[in-house]
Amino acid sequence: MRPRLGSAALCAALAGGAALAQTVQVPPGTVLTVPQPGPANQIGAPEPMRPTLSVPYDGAIAAWRAGRVDEALSIAEKALQGDPRNPQLRFLRGTILAERGRIDEAVGVFRALVDDFPELPEPYNNLAVIHANRGELDAARMALEQSIRAVPTYALAHENLGDVLLQLAVRAYEQAGRLDPRNESARSKLSLARELTGRVKALPVDSRNPRLGAQPR
Repeated sequence: MRPRLGSAALCAALAGGAALAQTVQVPPGTVLTVPQPGPANQIGAPEPMRPTLSVPYDGAIAAWRAGRVDEALSIAEKALQGDPRNPQLRFLRGTILAERGRIDEAVGVFRALVDDFPELPEPYNNLAVIHANRGELDAARMALEQSIRAVPTYALAHENLGDVLLQLAVRAYEQAGRLDPRNESARSKLSLARELTGRVKALPVDSRNPRLGAQPR
């Protein structure tokens, strides 16, 4: 996974409306997200539709684009007082909190989102980025698998899953070497896995707006 919660990438993604790989410090290779509506996916299921953006959300995004992140967070939190289940505002808030290093709060936001909107893949992805940053690779893998189950054509989650599996491979080869120091095969594979890991960039964070259309349960 490419887990790095950077502001530049998130800002660019929010401004451009396209998926953007951004960085948060985690095992080489992980990603956070915010998607747009799209055409029917490759297996024929239509992407969730996104409703018209709200005025508070537009204001928060405008502040974000201008680099006024604290103001964007303030706008989002104030709007959520009157519309506490709004998934766009909640996702934006969680992304900003993560970028600001308020990780536990961000985790709470994303977990609540996956409870209310289990069909949205982005909150799972962003949770996986945080888990990867913490070295919780098994939790990151499970979150990414949930993201893919939600939307099988979500490429970012597939990429991040590959990165996480690579990190898990390194861990497995290391354990094999500890258990059997004479195992040349495991040692050779570990060397190759570490070399590949070193070439992998930090997992991308998808900072576009999440696909919407589902109602909270």
